[in-house]
Amino acid sequence: MNVQAQPPAVTGVTPPPQPKTLADTGLSLVMMREILLKTMFRMNISLVSDLSRAICLPVPLTQELVDITRSQKMLEATGTLHATSGNEMGYQLTDAGKARALDALSQSEYYGALPVPLEAYGQQMKRQSVRDIKLTRPELLKGMGHLILPEDLIDNLGPAVTSGRSILMYGPPGNGKSSISNGIRAALGDKIYVPRAIEYSGQVITVYDPIVHSKAEEAVDDPHSLRRTGNRFDNRYVYCERPTVITGGELTLDMLDLKYNPTARTYQAPLQLKASGGIFIVDDLGRQSEPPQKLVNRWIVPLEESRDILALQSGEKFTVPFDTLVIFSTNFHPNEIFDGAALRRIFFKIKIDGPTQEMFLKIFAMVARKKKMPLDEKALLHLLKVKYPTIQNNFANYQPVFLIDQMIAVCEFEGIPNQMTPELIDRAWGNMFVKDEKIAK
Repeated sequence: MNVQAQPPAVTGVTPPPQPKTLADTGLSLVMMREILLKTMFRMNISLVSDLSRAICLPVPLTQELVDITRSQKMLEATGTLHATSGNEMGYQLTDAGKARALDALSQSEYYGALPVPLEAYGQQMKRQSVRDIKLTRPELLKGMGHLILPEDLIDNLGPAVTSGRSILMYGPPGNGKSSISNGIRAALGDKIYVPRAIEYSGQVITVYDPIVHSKAEEAVDDPHSLRRTGNRFDNRYVYCERPTVITGGELTLDMLDLKYNPTARTYQAPLQLKASGGIFIVDDLGRQSEPPQKLVNRWIVPLEESRDILALQSGEKFTVPFDTLVIFSTNFHPNEIFDGAALRRIFFKIKIDGPTQEMFLKIFAMVARKKKMPLDEKALLHLLKVKYPTIQNNFANYQPVFLIDQMIAVCEFEGIPNQMTPELIDRAWGNMFVKDEKIAK
């Protein structure tokens, strides 16, 4: 019946313990009862096994909760419904139960998985802290895949990632800052437990987001089997890859606050809370509508104290764990967009320079091989001796892919095999830069 597989022991992450009693959930009986009634009402569920799956509570505890609710005259038994239900008893809402469900829905539309109390969530985050990751050089190199990077860059990145502290990557555009950020995420490799929702002061905050969180492989148990393989951890959590949240120029300060839905009367976790246990990448810092200094100021407390402060609609503030590797990426020099105090808060500053000519040629040859573009010595000499001196030999990692894709597009249009010539180099080069000229208006 339960949907999640036992995670492999090699991850090193201790799973959240399965609740043995209703008290172990950390929630009040009233809240559990109301979520049960709302779930049955909205999802039209009648069997305890289905209800257990919906509210993410073990079958015995779900049955206990049903029995309590039934004793309060809000549920009634309907008997076995059909042959496929086995000997399982069916239940339905009484008139009093429907009235209570509608009243509860008017206060909050949240139904389904029972939330995890904020305190219990904090304990689980300590078990799976991103700061506990010990990344080795081979693991980091593996995560970077086929990227050709200078040796000293790996020397700097390794300690930064292993520390779990904030990182600022800066340098000219088009040199792989975003690719490196994604490579770091790939290198982490292990899995954690993400709560479907957390509860604070009677309010429910949804955390699990299928867009952000990649669910690990699931296993479905037979509800009628005597031996169940699932349900070995608290199913109010989802077993996921360490999350990665990537934002760019669209980032605004209000995206870092709790998002209240006035229609459903529920809260949605901000981006950094969804990224807990993983990576939060702020790409293209300096391109946002908010000044970069202002954005970084918002991160000062979380980065220094490993906790974040959020506020409910009522104005009540509370703290949540902040356990996230924050990576800032910018094309500007840090001194242009930050003051000294802000820079001190960012633990590692790593410059990502453009490649040397030797590295550029390696990247060019690798891309050409991958895209089945034969190399031509005459065309390469034309590129290096004629074209690049016009831009002071400023090589960038994006340029090989751009130039080769341009030449392939021309070859496909002309109906000729992929080839590299000085003429095709000139045509590709013309699309890489815009001529500096005045346009008549």
